[in-house]
Amino acid sequence: MHCPFCGADDTKVIDSRLVAEGDQVRRRRECLSCAERFTTYEMAELVMPRVIKQNGSREPFDEDKLRAGFLRALEKRPVSVERIEAVINHIKHDLRATGEREVGSRVLGELVMDQLKQLDQVAYVRFASVYRSFQDISEFRDAIERLEAEPAFKQAD
Repeated sequence: MHCPFCGADDTKVIDSRLVAEGDQVRRRRECLSCAERFTTYEMAELVMPRVIKQNGSREPFDEDKLRAGFLRALEKRPVSVERIEAVINHIKHDLRATGEREVGSRVLGELVMDQLKQLDQVAYVRFASVYRSFQDISEFRDAIERLEAEPAFKQAD
């Protein structure tokens, strides 16, 4: 770390402590050249991968766009904002966990579909109809039948 006073690049850490609920480290440093003291803060930089669209273009991951998609699918459905935010955070964690710098929009879409299937079946079918470009009623019927066939999602009688 360069000294902000004299520009020397040899400093030592005198004290370290966690701040901001453990999300940052505050370090008290001393310059070995001029003996001035200063404070630095460190925090993890978690970079989201870029999204590769169907047409091959690339764009930064947009959390607001993801949230808007969930809110659109879940409009007038009994799902709390807390659950939606938890799902969005889960998807972001999954994307970071891939370790990839870029991820296909299909991968992101499938993550959304999986989460919606668990959150709300109506929202899942709504999203699937747009995401998979349903052309007629039979495609809706097929999606609903596949959903009903999954043992974890059968309705209790």
